[in-house]
Amino acid sequence: MPPSRPLRADARRNREALLAAAREAFLAGDDAGVEEIARRAGVSVGTLYRHFETREVLVAEVYRQEAAELCATPARLLAQHAPDEALRIFLLLLVEHAAVGKGMGEVLENIMATDSPVFDEARDEMARALDELLAAGVAAGLIRSDVKGRIVLRALGGICGMRTKGWKDDALHIATLLYDGLRYGAANHG
Repeated sequence: MPPSRPLRADARRNREALLAAAREAFLAGDDAGVEEIARRAGVSVGTLYRHFETREVLVAEVYRQEAAELCATPARLLAQHAPDEALRIFLLLLVEHAAVGKGMGEVLENIMATDSPVFDEARDEMARALDELLAAGVAAGLIRSDVKGRIVLRALGGICGMRTKGWKDDALHIATLLYDGLRYGAANHG
């Protein structure tokens, strides 16, 4: 959870350094403990625990931050690209987001098994982001109108849930196939 009141500048820097160090460790697939994350951030373990009471809370916050950054991209993508290209890029970004989650491994799975609202909120935001991109594509006559963001997200979730070696390359390829399917027959579904 984000802090409830504004942090002092030094505390904000420490929190940001901890999140950056944790994200880097998780992306690299390191099973870094709190001591290692604190060391990489250049702070004490006590400082880490002042910001995040457990490693699970730290993992959930890294995930929440990643999801928020991802879901903020549709407007920028639509400003820079045609609606169908913006959708294609976002689908690939969703696969990259899944790679971050995989880097968090077992801890993320343990959090997902709890009633933490972080994942439900992230899924809802991702579905809304997809709906925005799909609607822009439909309005331009480039994307079929009979598919909603939640369905696309479920399809990608199944793809990105693979645990085999090379899953990410396969997921990127399958996301491209999904994108092609979203464009197929757009004129007939408008």
